[in-house]
Amino acid sequence: MKKSLTFAILTLLCLAGVQGQDTVKRSLPEISIVQQQTKPNAVLAQTPTQVVTSETMEKLGDAVLSDAVKRMAGVTLKDYGGIGGIKTISVRGLGSQFSTLTVDGVAVTDCQNGQVDLGRYTLGNSGHISLSNGQPDNKLNSARAYAAGSIVNMETAAPQFGAKPFNLQLGMEGGSYTYLSPALSFQQKIGSHSSLALWCNYTHSEGNYPFTLYYTPSHNDSCSRERRENSQVRIGTVDLNYFYAPRKHQQLHVKMHYMQGYHALPGPVVYYASRGTEHSEEQLFFAQARYKQTGKRWDFQLLGKYQQGTDIYEDTAARNAEHLIHNDYHQQEEYLSQTLRYHTGGAKNESLIMTLALDQSLSHLQSNLSRHNQVQRLSLLGVVGGEYQPSFAPWAKGVRLKANLLGTWIGDYEMGQNSTPYAKWSPYIGLSWPIGRIVLRYFYKDNYRVPNFNELYYFTVGRDLRPEKALQHNLGATYQSRLTELNGQHTMQHTATFDIYRNHVSDKIIAYPTNNMYLWTMKNLGQVEVVGADLTYSGMLSGIIAHQNYWPYDLCLGLGYTYQYAVDRTDPAGKSYGHQIPYTPRHSGSITLTANTPWVDIGLTTLLTGKRYSLQQNAPEYLVKGFVDQGITLSRKFYLKQTSLTAKIQILNLFDIQYEVVKNYPMMGRNFRIGLTWII
Repeated sequence: MKKSLTFAILTLLCLAGVQGQDTVKRSLPEISIVQQQTKPNAVLAQTPTQVVTSETMEKLGDAVLSDAVKRMAGVTLKDYGGIGGIKTISVRGLGSQFSTLTVDGVAVTDCQNGQVDLGRYTLGNSGHISLSNGQPDNKLNSARAYAAGSIVNMETAAPQFGAKPFNLQLGMEGGSYTYLSPALSFQQKIGSHSSLALWCNYTHSEGNYPFTLYYTPSHNDSCSRERRENSQVRIGTVDLNYFYAPRKHQQLHVKMHYMQGYHALPGPVVYYASRGTEHSEEQLFFAQARYKQTGKRWDFQLLGKYQQGTDIYEDTAARNAEHLIHNDYHQQEEYLSQTLRYHTGGAKNESLIMTLALDQSLSHLQSNLSRHNQVQRLSLLGVVGGEYQPSFAPWAKGVRLKANLLGTWIGDYEMGQNSTPYAKWSPYIGLSWPIGRIVLRYFYKDNYRVPNFNELYYFTVGRDLRPEKALQHNLGATYQSRLTELNGQHTMQHTATFDIYRNHVSDKIIAYPTNNMYLWTMKNLGQVEVVGADLTYSGMLSGIIAHQNYWPYDLCLGLGYTYQYAVDRTDPAGKSYGHQIPYTPRHSGSITLTANTPWVDIGLTTLLTGKRYSLQQNAPEYLVKGFVDQGITLSRKFYLKQTSLTAKIQILNLFDIQYEVVKNYPMMGRNFRIGLTWII
């Protein structure tokens, strides 16, 4: 494999050198955009916000959502091994259930394990990915967005057209362990105000990568070279989008999404055994629509969604009728959200903005279990809020004071019997104050999360769980320098953010697998105290190098660091009191570097994760060692008349480090991917 990998790299570099004529300036065709999209501003946002654009994701070789999110400050990723392993995140120690995934602003729910698997969402047609702590700092949010502790949003890229009324893109990736991923993207312009976009992707891998099995925790005794088994994955995705913008301030986006997958569930590597016998099959379909209208005084948003999913779990080791394990789960949800925003201008440019948001959803769970096999949940969320922007003094210019109150009412219904509804009021207060090129910000938020179907009813025995409550405090500052010119041929800019935070969680729900990745144990841990800090930096340098020809280049450096002191504060007499909560490192960080050159585009990634513990008690036998994971992506675009061909090679885990994100689930060593993308 090493010889073939070396040959591929040399071939790509040689082709880059041969295509030197492509470095001359080209005349760009006029671009037609049917629907204008804006990404969040991380510098001016009142709540900490991080954004990854499609250009950056392409340069770094990100394939699925977890690839882009895991490098963000404050994010802790749980990866249960390999391509098919479940991938969930915890943001600032709050747990995965406080993080809500939205696609184009509409929340996604998942019936498997009560957690959204970020490894099952591909990035091929994404315009940008954003992570917002507290709540998104947008003009129009749904009530669900106000209710979340953090929001991960995938925004679908709106089509852009040149001289042709259509765009066609064909892609193919292949790599280690029979990894194969073909993709197709087709966009069609319909008149001057609307367009269609189709995205199809299929991913297949056996996932049978080798690893070293150590027979003692110290890794100083005997060991053997084994191979991961029962780790196959097959995922097919079809995503159809319709964009309509009849006027500048009106936008309609309709999406239909279907995913079907098969995941073998590799078991933990314990007691010299690594073979798993479980697998899951899942289907997910949702249709959603988002309508926005903005004006001088009134802004309006309407969201609607229908989602249904099927999840089948089977243990292939139990084949007789008495011990056969076969569970079917079917979940449906109908969702409607309305947001209204009124803006009034006052004297001397002072302004007051009032917001009202209402969400209604009805969820259904059916299963073949003997108990809790038909459950319904009605959820009602309402938000009333206001934003004040004073200008009574020069020092108050740009100050924003925001406050909102969220009302939650949730009731469960099972076989005609009603449960006691959950109800609570949750306030939010935020302040941002620009001083020169620095923006100071603070927010306080009261979060309330009701246990979902999967935590309460996903297995035959119901669980007695209390809702989680979390208090969030954040104090931070952002800075962005001016765009500086150097010698008239180079430009430079720096952006930095620094936030310190304190989260207090009561009745925290902890989820962890028992003897496999499908059957989970849920429990209320009690009190958790999280004190931390997030630091991000990005620097950009671009220009031209004068050497015979003018060679353009772009360099972008990104840094992220997180400190989390997340400890159990439940019982002072308990063995785990004052210990770091499971799978939360004290220190973590990331480094990214992208370089655009006339010869080849380079993307370098480094992910650093400190030591963690797999259980509440921080004993040596539960230690999960820290690791450093690095990767490199090389790509080059070749122009062929009216088309272009992009060649890419990616090496993951560059230095072949064996590590575990979750104890007893070894990750892949060095592996590679090669891809071609043809744009017609």
